[in-house]
Amino acid sequence: MKWRCGYLLVLASVVAMSALMVAQQKPVLSPPGEASVQFADGKTITVKYSRPSMRGRKIFGELVPYGQVWRTGANSATTFTTDTNLEVGGTAVPAGSYTLYTIPGESSWQLIINKQTGQWGTKYDPSQDLARIPMKVGKLPSAVETFIISFDKSGARSAALKLEWENTSAIVAISEK
Repeated sequence: MKWRCGYLLVLASVVAMSALMVAQQKPVLSPPGEASVQFADGKTITVKYSRPSMRGRKIFGELVPYGQVWRTGANSATTFTTDTNLEVGGTAVPAGSYTLYTIPGESSWQLIINKQTGQWGTKYDPSQDLARIPMKVGKLPSAVETFIISFDKSGARSAALKLEWENTSAIVAISEK
C-alpha cells in the first residue's frame, strides 16, 4: 500500500509539472509558410519561411530598416531549394539549397541568395553570398497583415518570386536554364 501512495504522489507531480509546462509555452508568433512552383518538366523550387504579422506596427523603414539586410521573414533563415539550374533576375543560380535575405529600400530592393544554410535568420554571413539581385518594388492596393512569399507561374519554365507585406510588393523573375 505504501508503494501505491508513493506512485500516486509521483504521478500527480508529473501531471502537475506537465500542466505547468504547457501553460508556460508561448504561442508561435510567426507561423511557418511554404511556397513552391513546379515547371512543365517536373522540376521545382520551394521556399520555406516564417510569416510575421504587422500587429499594428509600421514595418518597412521602421521594424525592418531600409538599407539593411533583413532575414526575409522571422525565426530561422528562409530556405530556397531548387532541383534545377535557374536564372534569377538574370543571374545564374545552380540547383541546390540556399538562404534568402533581402535589403529593402524605399524604391528598390535586393534579393540576396546566400550559400550558408540551416542557421538562425539573423546569422547572416556576407562572405557566403552567391548573388545580390535587384527586385522590382511596388505598392499594394491594400495592406497585407501577414508576410507572404509566393510564386506566379508565367510560363512552362518561368515564374515570378513575390514577397508581400504591409503595403509593399517585391518581385523578381525566375526561369529554368
